[in-house]
Amino acid sequence: MSDHDHEVPGHDHHDCCGGATRRGVLGAGLAVGAGAFLSQIVSGEVKAAPSDATLSALARAGSSAPILLKGGIVLSMDPKVGNFEKGDVLIRNGKIKAVGPKIDAHALEIDARGMIVMPGFIDTHHHQYETALRSILADGLLSSTEDMPVSYISLIQGVYTPLYTPDDAYMSVLVASLSQLNNGTTTTVDTSQVNNSPEHTDAMVKALRDSGRRALFAYSGGVGPDAKFPQDIVRVKEQYFSSKDQLLTLGLGTGTDQTLWALARSIDVPIISHIVGPFGSEPGLMAAYKAGAMGPDNEYIHCTELSDDMWKAIADTGGKVSIGPAIEMQMRHGMPPFLKALSLKVPLSLSVDVECNMTADMFTIMRSAFTLQRALVNQKRLNGQTRTQPLLTCNDTIKLATLGGADCAHLADKVGSLTPGKEADVILLNANLINVFPLNNAPGAVVTLMDTSNVDTVFVAGKLKKWRGRLVDVDIGALRRRIDASRDSLLAKAGLSLDLFGSCCQAKGALD
Repeated sequence: MSDHDHEVPGHDHHDCCGGATRRGVLGAGLAVGAGAFLSQIVSGEVKAAPSDATLSALARAGSSAPILLKGGIVLSMDPKVGNFEKGDVLIRNGKIKAVGPKIDAHALEIDARGMIVMPGFIDTHHHQYETALRSILADGLLSSTEDMPVSYISLIQGVYTPLYTPDDAYMSVLVASLSQLNNGTTTTVDTSQVNNSPEHTDAMVKALRDSGRRALFAYSGGVGPDAKFPQDIVRVKEQYFSSKDQLLTLGLGTGTDQTLWALARSIDVPIISHIVGPFGSEPGLMAAYKAGAMGPDNEYIHCTELSDDMWKAIADTGGKVSIGPAIEMQMRHGMPPFLKALSLKVPLSLSVDVECNMTADMFTIMRSAFTLQRALVNQKRLNGQTRTQPLLTCNDTIKLATLGGADCAHLADKVGSLTPGKEADVILLNANLINVFPLNNAPGAVVTLMDTSNVDTVFVAGKLKKWRGRLVDVDIGALRRRIDASRDSLLAKAGLSLDLFGSCCQAKGALD
């Protein structure tokens, strides 16, 4: 792994994953097989610093050898398992074998002292294809207004999305996935709406595979004459998702079209729908309810500004909701509906949404959820109301970002807690850093103190993805060069240029 640039061979944008494009970005520690960015395979081992015997041993073993995380601060998110001030976690064959205060086992031991050992974060809504456009719309709104004509819909969807090649889609999804692994987010629901051709779809699935992360790929819309949405989902499932016993699962990303919902159910995949009240989503959703079409296989994203009757319909039919608090507050989707969802006990999760406007790390999202729900409840109390719903606790918030996410992504039987038998998506958060010590409360530290710098080590299904603060065998320099080139190509085709210091969308700010 290197942080400095290496020469990257030229590539053809129309060959998203072939030949030279695979070299120099990912090494053997992150992907094997066709379609992967492969580099530096030496006798089947990942190249590692000679002094790092543990990393070398992990690279040799893959996910087959038992691993014992020793002496960590275990935050299991499973009340039956419990938490441990000093505990061990045994991983065997990619799954959690045991959790307890002291485990004796023949296994490769990893010193977890001073680390919070917990399940990986789960993001239930992420347009990963937009990563090349990070922060390009930081001041922007979802839809254009008279005083802010440049918006997400006009610029990101209207201008940039049609310009993506399969290679652009591949690189953005790959960078987004590796970046989230770096920040401890082991699972995402990828709602990339750039299925402009079957080749675009193939490229995004390959990027998810090559990253080695867990994901629900929500096959969504695309634009242009070569788009095959929605019918191509049948091919996609047969080609890539014939088994549910893999890191990647499939869903259908859509709105409230009952014909598309029926298609999803005909091939047994969940339905992921954007529901934004201020933009007219409720009538279609209510029609689906009256037709008996809503069910527990539905994930509803945002759910802002919905009526009480609509919320009751979601609750009564077992629907799951993904709230993206940072984006919803920033981009004028409407107030994130924590109070309504919690009052009805609707299964709830958290999501990052779009990196063209906001970071994709779950620390930011957890803090957004935690502070907003408490602000809303606190204000009710200050206004004289004596009966309000309970305040979110730090542990509640972590639950939304782990177990809640697993439930929403239809993966609750696999991940979301350190439960023996579940797959070992495990992260180690360093509590010995200056932004945390002295450690006085583990959930409090995760939600109110930590950030991405505290993510020390990451496992996905028992495979090492990050070790002691660095992604395993990823050439960051090459990755940066490739995503920069993709960004530059998109800008050139759009006839636009970067303005590093100006606002994308506002002629005047609040302080002007």
